[in-house]
Amino acid sequence: MTRLLGEHFPEMEEAIGTVRACAILGKSRATLHRHRNPAPPRLGPRRPFHHPAELTEHERAQVLAALDSPRFADKSPGQVWATLLDEGVYLCSQATMYRLLRERGTAGERRAQAVHPARKKPELTADGPHQVWSWDITKLKGPARGTYYLLYVILDIFSRKVVWWEIWPTETGILAKEFIEHAIAANGGIAPEAIHADRGTAMTSNTVSGLPALLGIDQSHSRPRVSNDNPYSEAQFKTLKYCPAFPGGFGSIEDANVFCGQFFRYYNTEHRHSGIGMHTPASVHDGSAVEIQARRAATLNAAFLAHPERFRGRRPSPPPLPARVWINKPSTDLEDDEAETSAQTPNVA
Repeated sequence: MTRLLGEHFPEMEEAIGTVRACAILGKSRATLHRHRNPAPPRLGPRRPFHHPAELTEHERAQVLAALDSPRFADKSPGQVWATLLDEGVYLCSQATMYRLLRERGTAGERRAQAVHPARKKPELTADGPHQVWSWDITKLKGPARGTYYLLYVILDIFSRKVVWWEIWPTETGILAKEFIEHAIAANGGIAPEAIHADRGTAMTSNTVSGLPALLGIDQSHSRPRVSNDNPYSEAQFKTLKYCPAFPGGFGSIEDANVFCGQFFRYYNTEHRHSGIGMHTPASVHDGSAVEIQARRAATLNAAFLAHPERFRGRRPSPPPLPARVWINKPSTDLEDDEAETSAQTPNVA
């Protein structure tokens, strides 16, 4: 459109005049004049403009020195300005103080900021039951909107067995402490070497913290806002809530107790868990899975001998039982794995 106006404007200007041509085409006469009469280029360097009220270099240095002094290093320019003014000293306006700091790139927060040390990544390993427990609390919907029941669950990370569970209408440190005591009693009085949990209110309460210390149990907590630091409890809750029989809500806390009692009996004694070689948590926890594993291997071997063609000549074996499990594999284990892989890799150079 601009090119079109440029082509036809001279003809219109000649026919009806500059003023009318500009009005019809919406072209500014001032712009037209500037385009036809451009200003000559400025020759030589421009002389810097200094405002009469501008601070001298000495005064600028004096203001910045005051702002950086130990007395005012953590004070805002407004507080510095007001304090000096109360003492009968005026260096410049608050706006000028801010501008000088901006020009220097130090106009941010001047107060000392609290620096929290990085949370230590929990690293726990277990090569048998009764070594590491993981526990958490999840909500179960009640009969009315906004009504929930709190399901406390503690499990052994090696066997995946739910050692103990309880349902309460609230979450408190006292209930959590009693819950752990009940879990130890239900496990034949055998306490684990370590207990892991996230950073919920009940988990980090002084009431709960004192019990493991009294029993000589190591405590471990997830890092804030790290979702995979408590994987076993989270996975178990998913198995619970994705169960086809899991209801959308419970009519009462008694209903919740009945359902959870049935589910955890099934989970411990019938559910074949992929993380433990498709055995049940109870069989891994009590050691009977070793005998079951041997029977599985014998059955598969007999099937292979009867019809080796069905297995393409490869003798089948059952999924292995876990030898060791962990929450965040320790770095030493990662280094060992890398070294082992490196040693098994042939040198092709």
